[in-house]
Amino acid sequence: MSTTALSPTARQLWLRSRWFLLGTVVLLLGGLLVAGLNNSPSYPALDPRSPDADGTLAAVQLLRDRGVTVTTTADPSALAATPAGDDTVVVPLPDLLSDDQLDALARAGHRRLVLISPGPQALYRLATGVQTFGPDDPPVTVASASAPGDCTLAEAQRAGTAEGGGRLYQVASGATGCYPRLGHPTLVRTTGPVGGEVIVLGSGRFLSNQRLAQDGNASLALGVLGAQPHLTWFLPDYAAAEAAAGPQQKSFVQLIPDGWKWALVQLALAALLAMAWRARRLGPVVPENLPVVVRAAETTEGRGRLYQQAKARGRAADALRRATRQRLAALLAVPVRHGEPDRDALAAALAARLADGRAPGELAGLLHGPPPTDDAALLRLADDLDALERQVRQP
Repeated sequence: MSTTALSPTARQLWLRSRWFLLGTVVLLLGGLLVAGLNNSPSYPALDPRSPDADGTLAAVQLLRDRGVTVTTTADPSALAATPAGDDTVVVPLPDLLSDDQLDALARAGHRRLVLISPGPQALYRLATGVQTFGPDDPPVTVASASAPGDCTLAEAQRAGTAEGGGRLYQVASGATGCYPRLGHPTLVRTTGPVGGEVIVLGSGRFLSNQRLAQDGNASLALGVLGAQPHLTWFLPDYAAAEAAAGPQQKSFVQLIPDGWKWALVQLALAALLAMAWRARRLGPVVPENLPVVVRAAETTEGRGRLYQQAKARGRAADALRRATRQRLAALLAVPVRHGEPDRDALAAALAARLADGRAPGELAGLLHGPPPTDDAALLRLADDLDALERQVRQP
């Protein structure tokens, strides 16, 4: 007595589970890829550590190549503690500092202080004789574009045409305005409250990696930032700026956490893999014998009832006439073209075969006439066609 093993073989297990394993591998690889992308460092605009298009790493590297020592700090108190010797301090968005921090920075008396996009609060405490142009809420700004220096500042004369934009300023006597846009300077040189030189920039876009090679931007950047042997770059807290701006209206998509977005992507991928797996399991179409045999008479009766229910008298009459024409053409040896006998030839053959004296036009009207208007007319037509066929078979 032979026995048959019921446990699946290794090949059967592989065929059953290969798509699950493939889906698991794809999900793991996708998760590792997403994790790797999310771990890439991201920097804000004008960050001296950023190699992105809006970063300033290229300018910092040029300064270091020329012997300038560049350091960064995120502590506002460290700016005031920096020795006020041969140094330059760069402060993007100085309005993020508190009044006490601005006052301490003013008292430090650095040799050169570079302010990027300062507002009224920072200008009042750090830049003598400089004010913003127009209202400050919202501030008046212009897009950065090439502009001539149009001033006596040595750095601007060496650079020539460079990119100016951002905030516009008004200057009093004793301050030098450069790169005017709409009649107002976007770069201003003035003095601080306790001495020292202050450079006010309406925008730092000309310092970015993407724009540094345009016009005289590189020369202007080296002149403004590399005048002293040591440079300290302040890294502001941009989160404080967003908090100061107040709550902003967010869309529904922005309110969805990033984790849920990636989860939806993974679920969609899993659904596609499951669809592909189940589609293969359906296999090719297999012909199958019908469980019962339906008689032709029952099929004809069922189709007739459907015609009756739909009141399709015209289609029923066409079916009756077409079948009669084909049978009569076979009996009378009338040639058939494209599935239909010639109308005139069939009528002439019928008139010659019948002895009741009916004209070919009358016979053609019976075989090709208009549709019946009611059920009684349809029944009369069926009877007339049946009688015509009997007469031809038994003349």
